[in-house]
This record gives sequence, C-alpha cells and structure tokens, in this order.
Amino acid sequence: MDTAAYGRLSVLAKQMKPVAEGVQALSMNPCAAGDSAAYERRNSAADDVVIVASLRTPLTKAKRGGLKDTDAVDLLATVFKGVIEQTRIDPKDIGDIVIGSVLGPSSQRANEARIASFFANIPEVVPVRTVNRQCSSGLQAIADVAAAIRAGFYTIGLAGGVETMSSNPMAWEGGINARIGEFPKAQGCLMPMGVTSENVAAKFGVDRKTQDEFAVKSHKKAAAAQAAGKFRDEIVPVRTKVIDPKTGAETPVVVSEDDGVRASTTMETLSKLPTVFKKEGTTTAGNSSQVTDGAAATLLMTRAEAVRRGLPILGIFRSFSAVGVDPSIMGIGPAVAIPDAVARAGLSLDDIDVYEINEAFASQATYCVKKLGIDESKVNPNGGAIALGHPLGATGARATATLLHEMRRRGKAARFGVVSMCIGSGMGAAAVFERGGEVDELRNARHVSGQTLLSKDAVVA
Repeated sequence: MDTAAYGRLSVLAKQMKPVAEGVQALSMNPCAAGDSAAYERRNSAADDVVIVASLRTPLTKAKRGGLKDTDAVDLLATVFKGVIEQTRIDPKDIGDIVIGSVLGPSSQRANEARIASFFANIPEVVPVRTVNRQCSSGLQAIADVAAAIRAGFYTIGLAGGVETMSSNPMAWEGGINARIGEFPKAQGCLMPMGVTSENVAAKFGVDRKTQDEFAVKSHKKAAAAQAAGKFRDEIVPVRTKVIDPKTGAETPVVVSEDDGVRASTTMETLSKLPTVFKKEGTTTAGNSSQVTDGAAATLLMTRAEAVRRGLPILGIFRSFSAVGVDPSIMGIGPAVAIPDAVARAGLSLDDIDVYEINEAFASQATYCVKKLGIDESKVNPNGGAIALGHPLGATGARATATLLHEMRRRGKAARFGVVSMCIGSGMGAAAVFERGGEVDELRNARHVSGQTLLSKDAVVA
C-alpha cells in the first residue's frame, strides 16, 4: 500500500473512534442529499408543540388610528381567517380556541370571541374561551394551548389575543374593599401603571435621559423595520371602516400598517414632553407604550401533526414561566420571569439570540435589560410597544408573531428567542421558543440503494 493510500485510511480510522462525552458526533446515514454531509443536530420529537402560523393585525392608535371603529369580533375574525387560509387546515380539526383579553367585559368578550369564530367559518363543534392575566394574556393563551396539547387533550389549538382600547379604556369598576389598608402589598395592586414606572425609575436609578434614549431607539428600529417590509409576513390587512366623529360618515378602508411608529422622534422632541404621573418624575407619554387596538393569533400543533400535514414549522414552544413580584414595581417582572423560563428550557441567557420584551415603559424595560446583562442589540430589533403599541390582551401573541418571523429571517443565526412582559398587579411572564424551519428528514430524504456513505469524489475499485 502506498503512503498516500495509507494516509487516507488513517484519517478514516480516526473518524470511527468513539466520541468523547459532551462532543457532538457526526452521523453518516444514507440520504438522498448525494453526499455524506453532516446536518445540524436538533433536539426534536414527534410530540413537540410547534407553531405553524403566527399572524396579527396592524396595531393602530386608540381613538385616533385606523382601527378605532373596528370591534373585537372583526379583529379576531380577521386573524382567525388569516391563519386558516395560510395553513389550509380544516377548521373543524381545531381542538380549542383560547383568546387573551384584558379590558373587554369578561362574559361579553368571551361571547365576542365565539362570534368571531363563526365569522371566520369555524364550525360550532370548536369551543372557545378567554383568558386574562393582564398584559401577558396573549402569551398565556399560547402557553395554555401548548400545555393542553402536551397533555393530550387535542393535537391542534388556536391561541391569540385582542384588545379594543378605543372602546374599552382602562378603568376600575365598582368599589374597593375597605380592608385593603391592612395589606400593603394589596395596595400596590391599585397603583396606576405609570406610578409603578416612576417607582422603578426612582428605586433603580433610571433617569429621564436613559428612558428617552430607549424610546427614540424603539421608534427608529420600528421605522426601519417597517420601511424594509419586515412586518408584511406577520400582518393580515383589516377591511373595515372609519367613522368621522363630527359627521358620522363611514369610509371603507383597508388597514395594512402599524400607525404609531414615528420615525421623526428625537431626544429633542421627547425632552419637551411633560411628565404624567409625578410632577418631578421621568415617565412621559413619549417613553411609555402606546394605547392601541389590535389582535393576533397563533396556530399550534404537535410536530407529528405538522409533518403529517406537510406544514412548515415556524417555531417550537419550549417553556413558559409566570412569576410574582412586588406590585408597586411590577415592571421588573421580566427580570425574574426570563431567567426562570430560560432555565426551564435547559438553556442559559447566553443561548438566547432574540428577545421580545414588552416596552410597557422605558423605565422598566431598560432596567430589565440591564439587570439581566442582555446585549441590547438582541432586544426588540424591530422596535417595541413604545413605537408599535401595546394592545394589552394581544401583546403576547403579537410579540410571538414578531419574534418567530424575525428568527425565520435570520435562519441559523437565531435558534432561540424569548417573549416576555411585566404584568399589572405585580407579575411577569416569559416563554422560550426555538426557531423552526429545520428540514424534516421525512420530507427531504428518500430510500436509496447502494453505496451512499462515501463523498462524491470517492473512487470505488
């Protein structure tokens, strides 16, 4: 045997040695790729809960925007139809529909969600319910459906959220229990959200300049994303009407873009805004989330079901966490919920490539990012609620759609992502998603005969 041949055999022999513990091995399995190329190993299973579609309406300014005269039924029906049309599933196969909503009257909103399902031609056999965990309601709906699928209650579920802040403003109804003075923590539940923002800013030293800088970045990123068309794949246009408040005249419109983004926002313009909740405070309308109308929906199923139907996998639901914090500084919720959710997924913060952290207020969002030591470039790359808006019950589902489509665009540069938000009355929630889009072995491989384990340039004597 000549020296060159011996060298080649020696190299081959090294590849057959046992792999050291903790080192990822390459697999040489027959495939129709035409070569013995190694593919990325992924921790996947047939019973994984996966997302095959995640869509939203445009987000528009409450009382002034394009959806101000659109009710919850039409908003939900729009995203329901969008998801069904995109996936081409038979709607009768949906095991349950769970919708997050905060401000709508509970029994009425539940009924509206049911009515919306009929507007979307979903048959009567498919049940509907609502969930309210305040600002995390849309994400909670997704987590509830994922949990039900994992429990085996059904294999396909539709989750989402809606808020019509034009017609359902934030307000306390009825009286307040007289004993609340005996429980200091309970008193924090009644604090206006803006006051809790001021509390976070004061307690953790987040000054006005820092908050305004964060707000300017949110608008700049959102404007750049909008100009680049990054939201197009996640937005379903809404055919609706706009009513002139003076004449009552109705004008048919198609709303297809978010209307709260202000590319012209600068430090100078924000510095002129007065504080809202505290005379010598730091929280303004410019560094707080916008009051917004909108809806979103996400279709989940088992991986096996997605493969059977030939549906591309947009993302994989990996973990969820909801935690409690001091109600008077409720904005710190993500700083507690994110590490817990990430740990439950068996990951570390460094493993996360993209974060969608709701910008309820610049004070709390800034604090959470700094507290966790997150690279700011990973956070809200397409802007957040300060620029896009915060339709309370829909925000979690909206952020999920934005995250998953961003991860899809990035491909292998973004494997794991997190959605998180603070929650009124002192809580935080977070969920971890893994990028889908992996090539399924059942769809790119076929049975082949003969020698397929050698590279293309091998010569067999």
